[in-house]
Amino acid sequence: MNNKNYWLNKNVLVTGCTGFLGSYLVQELLQRGANITSVVRDLVADSRLFANKDDKRINMIRGSIEDLQLLERVIGEYEIETVFHIAAQALVGIAYRNPISTFKSNIEGTWNILEACRRNSNVKHIIVASSDKAYGEQENLPYDENMPLQGKYPYDVSKSCADLLAQSYYETYKLPVCITRCGNLYGGGDLNFSRIIPQTIKSIINGKRPEIRSEGTFIRDYFYVEDAALAYLQLAEKMNEENIYGEAFNFSNETQLTVLELVNIILGLMNSDLQPIILNQAKYEIKHQYLSAAKARNLLSWKPKYGMEEGLKKTIEWYSQFLGQGLV
Repeated sequence: MNNKNYWLNKNVLVTGCTGFLGSYLVQELLQRGANITSVVRDLVADSRLFANKDDKRINMIRGSIEDLQLLERVIGEYEIETVFHIAAQALVGIAYRNPISTFKSNIEGTWNILEACRRNSNVKHIIVASSDKAYGEQENLPYDENMPLQGKYPYDVSKSCADLLAQSYYETYKLPVCITRCGNLYGGGDLNFSRIIPQTIKSIINGKRPEIRSEGTFIRDYFYVEDAALAYLQLAEKMNEENIYGEAFNFSNETQLTVLELVNIILGLMNSDLQPIILNQAKYEIKHQYLSAAKARNLLSWKPKYGMEEGLKKTIEWYSQFLGQGLV
């Protein structure tokens, strides 16, 4: 379990605090008494950060992670000890349509964070968010941390590059960095309704048949967002105890589902007899992806707190309240 006293009065930088995972991580850190600073490019009106009024309790600096001078100033002036680098352009479809902005955010943003930390000896721990997409397509599944990173499509490449940059800064400069590779995050507060779980729940609440962009057989690894936030904290704490600098860790509940199976589970939990529409329009996406979390279990004594059904029930409840209606 996480040591709640560990974070008391620690100076922490969280990039991407208005994003989906970032808002949960900030919430957990505030509960543990951390002093949080974030660099914020866009003020996302419906972010959980603002809904929870957590923005009033952290230092929010307007700017971009593509601005190295700003990052150096923030890390220096706020005496940052731990960095959670989560900010990213996180949608596969947007990366396909806008590769350059995705590369600037996900690759240049990452090297700026790493370089700013390298120049400040006060920084003791850095966690860089990679993704299961960094592995690209592999013949053998599940993914484990020893597999090569070989993304091919724009989003996947951006994550492979960010991951390799973090490894490079450890190997070259012994920067105290670890890397997380999570499956597809889901939970209340994800405002990207192009993603399958929020899109499906919203459709059912509105009495519409949910749409599946692929042909329905793509296998994905779905990971509840509260588990992800706790995993990040546990990894940072374990960096003190274990010799794990430079290491990458998969985090997953190790449940493999096809998209169609997932949609049918949500339909069942929402007591809906609607039938999904299969569009078969997905392009430039990996067909099968799921992770082994054995390394995190063994080295970090980590395990997820929430099962798939429990996580989905909490997620459905959040969207039902957010969208202002009861369940169908």
